[in-house]
Amino acid sequence: MATKIVRVIVLGDLLISPSGDPRGLGWLGRVLSRSFSDEQTVEVMALPVPSETTAQLGERWWPEVERRLAGADEVRLVIALGNTDPAAGISISRSRLNLATILDEARKRQIETFVIGPVPSRIEDQNPEIEHLAWGFEDVATRRQIPFVDCFKPLVEHEGWRNEMAESSNGIPGQVGHGLIAWLVLNRGWNEWLGVAEG
Repeated sequence: MATKIVRVIVLGDLLISPSGDPRGLGWLGRVLSRSFSDEQTVEVMALPVPSETTAQLGERWWPEVERRLAGADEVRLVIALGNTDPAAGISISRSRLNLATILDEARKRQIETFVIGPVPSRIEDQNPEIEHLAWGFEDVATRRQIPFVDCFKPLVEHEGWRNEMAESSNGIPGQVGHGLIAWLVLNRGWNEWLGVAEG
């Protein structure tokens, strides 16, 4: 029997790929393994760009989505924000504006969005700015009543996260870190947003 096809486009940096995870699932694979529906077919397409800033994301989000519209009954957008804006010299106010522009344009196109905030950096000195950035992103999403997952506060002092990041050569977590992000996403409204049951 034919079911509704919901295509979910996931945009973000390398963290949306399974890189670093010895199980090859990443946080996204773990989330999808817990998301089931008899009423719709969920097609997920993850499109990472390493070290992507919000400015770069703003330039590519719609072309990426537009070329993947055909054949879907509904398209949804997941934005997994990176933490590179401060190091790239982008002010928090500009970062907020970049995200707000994407969310507003997506709404005009009737595309539902789900936002995941940046993770802490393994470089401790960068984390105060990333904390402010994460708060700014959350404020932008909350004002628009868009689901937001805060990954910074729960992870910045988490022992498992910190241990993995200390051993990471590229700033990408391993099995523990991907599992922690998956847990946060699943417990911050993912299945409700997608309209599926947790398996």
